[in-house]
Amino acid sequence: MTTTSPVTPDAPAVLRRPLLTQQWLDLCFVHWAAEPEAVARLLPAGTVPDTFDGVTYVGLVAFRMHRVGWLGLPGVPYLGSFPETNVRLYSVDERGRRGVVFRSLDASRLLPAAMGRLGFGLPYVWSRMRVAAAGDTIGYTSTRRVPGPRGAYSRITVRPGERIGRPTELEHFLTARWGLHQSVLGRTAYLRNDHPRWPLHRADLLVCEENLIEAAGLPAPSGAPASVLYSPGVPVRLGGPAGRSVLTGLADGPS
Repeated sequence: MTTTSPVTPDAPAVLRRPLLTQQWLDLCFVHWAAEPEAVARLLPAGTVPDTFDGVTYVGLVAFRMHRVGWLGLPGVPYLGSFPETNVRLYSVDERGRRGVVFRSLDASRLLPAAMGRLGFGLPYVWSRMRVAAAGDTIGYTSTRRVPGPRGAYSRITVRPGERIGRPTELEHFLTARWGLHQSVLGRTAYLRNDHPRWPLHRADLLVCEENLIEAAGLPAPSGAPASVLYSPGVPVRLGGPAGRSVLTGLADGPS
């Protein structure tokens, strides 16, 4: 029987050869509890819902992507910096590796969205988006363009509080994710990442109007979120698929 990897606030390994570098800034994490049976059908082959005390979660995560760079090259100032909002689920595979599964990723730059969709098979969509601070609040807006459903949207406003000195086990479970499960060319790939430990703040959710979750094939959330968090951000390194690469067919050793 495979043992599921523990939830660790720090990356279990450092990527020696990152494929991409970037910064994730001004992140807002909003999560609702969900029954595992309700999301299992939406996960890639070979994965099942990851659970915490028998419950899994649906996440709506809005942030600023900043200076995406390829293969160690400096980050691109304009095309590599843009708002993004994703709908994500939580997964564990047959080897016990925990990850996230993206149901949608809205991005405000057409070229990066097209590259993510065509190059990695990720469900990127091009959207009109904005992240803006006003006083002690931060607002995130998104309205979908293509491929749709056109008009799918989100409106989120949060007021971050003081930094959390000791995050709960659930807060680590929802944020400390060191891999992505994604179907690529008919196979389920596991793409790793590493970054410093999240600086987390609990936050007041002042506005949350959205239909991105329904557009992603999930039931609309009912009731208050189980968790609302804010982070000023971290520098991130992303690797190619673990094991034998489904993108290139070349061996990619452990990182």
